[in-house]
Parts: sequence; structure tokens; C-alpha cells
Amino acid sequence: MKVFAFFLFICVFLTSCRDSGEGPEYILRLGHQANEQDIWHRSALHFAHVLDSLSEGRIEVRVHPAEQLGPELDMIRSIRAGVVEMTITGESMQNWAGITALLAVPYLIRDSDHLKQVVEGEIGQEIADEMIRKIGVRPVGYFERGPRHLTSNRPINQPEDLAGIILRVPNVPLFVQVWQALGAKPTPMTFSEVFTALQQGTVEAQENPFALIYSAGLYEVQKYLNLTRHVTSWIYVVIGEKQFQALPEDLQEKVLEAGKRMQQFHEKEFVKQEELLRHQLEDKGMQFVEPDIEAFRKKAEAAVLDALPEAYRLLYKEITELGIENETDETDL
Repeated sequence: MKVFAFFLFICVFLTSCRDSGEGPEYILRLGHQANEQDIWHRSALHFAHVLDSLSEGRIEVRVHPAEQLGPELDMIRSIRAGVVEMTITGESMQNWAGITALLAVPYLIRDSDHLKQVVEGEIGQEIADEMIRKIGVRPVGYFERGPRHLTSNRPINQPEDLAGIILRVPNVPLFVQVWQALGAKPTPMTFSEVFTALQQGTVEAQENPFALIYSAGLYEVQKYLNLTRHVTSWIYVVIGEKQFQALPEDLQEKVLEAGKRMQQFHEKEFVKQEELLRHQLEDKGMQFVEPDIEAFRKKAEAAVLDALPEAYRLLYKEITELGIENETDETDL
């Protein structure tokens, strides 16, 4: 009887300790490259808040922005080594799983609806399965990224308008090949050098989403924003698979549910942010141009197929054809 009473006392004591502020059972460190004002960071904080509530304090997510825990590739390596638990990552994962190169292929994704069909359908599941199997990271949600557009000091309506233009691109071989095929002279350069290069005329144009065009003040050195929408892509919020499997099954479900709610939060904020950024860039004097996207798409396709590994060309074709039949049927109606 005394032993039972002592055991009961210990149980009550431990419970009261937890209720009185004892720390969480699990800590998930989520490091990413965006700053504290960015929509990725705000969405990650929403994930942390929701998961704390769903798990009743059993899981704490500590969000570290601005590469505080290291750049993207180092974060993936740290997750694989079990040093940290979560990050936000995209096509950089192709270093381990080639299929993830499809996350940012020029003119592969037509629009937000098409992107959703891809990511949330069988193809998205195939990508997720390879991420788990080859990299050891599991998606808990995804974010649509702002489409990449071309800025210049002359309007670009057709691919022919690019003839000879010196264009800054990131050091991505696929991007270089595609812009060469479109007629430009792509010049790989770090983003921190772009403003000065445009100002001095070393390069004449560049391509990026609204957010980077605005935050870098490129409206001061570029007059036209050509809505080429040449890359519509997405990025994943991931957790290490080993770390995920180490959680009890009920908490695994909470993590995935919090991921869904984070994704919904981001989707609403993303639409508002894109609209706001467009207005801000217009207010700064940029003139928006609606080019012939289909002409750009057709000319870029051969370069894309040439650059893609043969193993992914069939998947590329499946993605480009996804939803087209439904769109044709709706047009006929």
C-alpha cells in the first residue's frame, strides 16, 4: 500500500511539474533563408503557433530566419546528420534527388491552379516519395513562389526583342541554356551585384519575382517589368524523416495537420502580397508589359528538354499536359 501511495505521489508530482511550466517533450528547430518580414517566416511562425496548440505544448518549434542555422544546402546536410529538424527548401534538393529539379523549370507550370494540380496529385506524391527515400526529408507543406519576370529598359514583347540583350541570371545551368535559346546573352552573377551592374550598364536586364525586384530597389535602374512568368515554382517545408518517425504517431499527425494549416495561411497571404507588390512597383514608376508568353514558351521548350535528364523528360511531358484537356472542355462550353 505504501509503495502504491508513493507511486501515485510521483505521478501527481510529475504531472503538476508539466502543468506548472515544464518544457516541451520535443523541440523542432526550423531554419530558413528568408528575413523576418518575409511571408515564409510569418508562415513558419504560424506553423509553430498551431503545432504548439494542437500538441498541447508537447512540441515547440523554434524558427530561425536569415540563415541563422546556415544556408539552404547546409541545412539539408544538418537534417540528414540529425543536427536540426526542419527547413524550407526547393530545387537545391536535386543534389540528392534529381526529380526535384522539376520544382523550377522554365515554362513548365502555367499558373497557380496548374501548380496545385501537380503538387497535390500523383506527380507531387512521386516527388515527395523520392525526397523521403533519397534525401531523408518529408514535406509537411509547400509554398507557391512568386513567378519570375524579366525587367529591362526597353519593352520585351516577343523573344526576338531579346536579341543581344545582356541578361543577368543566377548561376543555374538550365536558366543559362533557356535564355540563350531565347536570344539573350545570359550572364551568371550573384544577386548582391545586380543593382550596381544594371546601374553601370554591365548588364541590361535581369529576372526575378516581384518581391526581390522591389526589395532590391531595381525600379530605380529598370523601367519595364515584362510579365514573362517564365518560372512558376514552389518550395517545401520539410522535416527530417528520422526525426519525424521518432515522434509518437499522434504527434506525427499533429505535425502534418499544422503543416496543412500553415500552407493555407501562406496561400492567402501570398495572393495579397503579390497584389500589393505589383501596386508598389507601379507606384515606383515601372511600366508593366504583357508579352506573348506562348511564343516564349515554345522557343524555350527545346532548350529545357535538351537540358533535362532523359529520365525526367516523360514526367515533364505529363506535367505540361496535366489539366489541358479540362481547360479545353471548359472553353468549349
